[in-house]
Amino acid sequence: MSVVAAVLYRDGKRVRDIDVTEKVHCPDDHSEFVWIGLLDPTPQDLRLLQDQYGLHPLAVEDAINGKQIPKVDVYRDQLFVTARTAELVEDKIHYGEILIFVGHSHIITVRHGHEREFSKLRGELEQKPSMLQNGVGYVLHAILDYIVDGYLPIIETIEEDTLAMERRTVDNFLGRDEIIRIFSLRRELIRFQRVLIPMGEVAAKFVRSELPCIDPDARPYFSDVNDHVRRVQAMAEALREVINSVFEFSNLLEQQRTGAITRQLAAWAAILAVPTAIAGIYGMNFRYMPELSWRYGYPLVLIVIVVICVLLFWRFRTLKWL
Repeated sequence: MSVVAAVLYRDGKRVRDIDVTEKVHCPDDHSEFVWIGLLDPTPQDLRLLQDQYGLHPLAVEDAINGKQIPKVDVYRDQLFVTARTAELVEDKIHYGEILIFVGHSHIITVRHGHEREFSKLRGELEQKPSMLQNGVGYVLHAILDYIVDGYLPIIETIEEDTLAMERRTVDNFLGRDEIIRIFSLRRELIRFQRVLIPMGEVAAKFVRSELPCIDPDARPYFSDVNDHVRRVQAMAEALREVINSVFEFSNLLEQQRTGAITRQLAAWAAILAVPTAIAGIYGMNFRYMPELSWRYGYPLVLIVIVVICVLLFWRFRTLKWL
């Protein structure tokens, strides 16, 4: 069995490691509980725990099948909680799944596709016996808070990358790769929000409802988790708007720059049209043309061309076309 840790706690202190096949009898005063952590267990592993700890068959079935949305199910005096983890890897958010069985004297966590271990969290809690002695409800809060805390770095990283692209947009057109990246980040945020919404509902349920195994005094702690989820939700929504605005801003700048280039080309074309037209007229091979025999005809034509070109240049410069 892929057991990461299986520990018996008494009065908030670690007593000993246990074997998952061992039947641990804890007193009814909730002074003792077992915390078992599993990584990608087999169906046989979960069936064994079902027999040992009286897990509900439907909850075990969900844990075996996986791919569950975040939710809280109540089975008599036990809870089954599903949560989703997230990690940003090269502009792509990878999701994992945490399935948590909660009873009055046990909490069993099952990890699927989740890289962050709970060993650090377990160690931190063991340094705070005053929290552990309150029972499994406070351990569940710590796990959910640990998961939600992993959401914030994702938003912050995407936000920094988006703002960097926004700054580059002012000086240069967005390239094809950057445009593809913008749409990729936007797509990842949309999918991320599909996780955040049910996670918020999970946290809110612990705040609003009376649930078995959860001490009513623990509600403020779950309220803090709910606030964190809502904060990340608001940041994700705002970031989607920023990403949209970066793309729109890039389009507007590109149109403005294209318009400026078009005006410059039109202005130079108009200026160059003057000598072209005059030279074209005098380049026609007619025998009788005005001023052909005049001594000052050639310099006069050059002066006229220069004056008209200078006046046009000044006018276009005044209009800010050049």
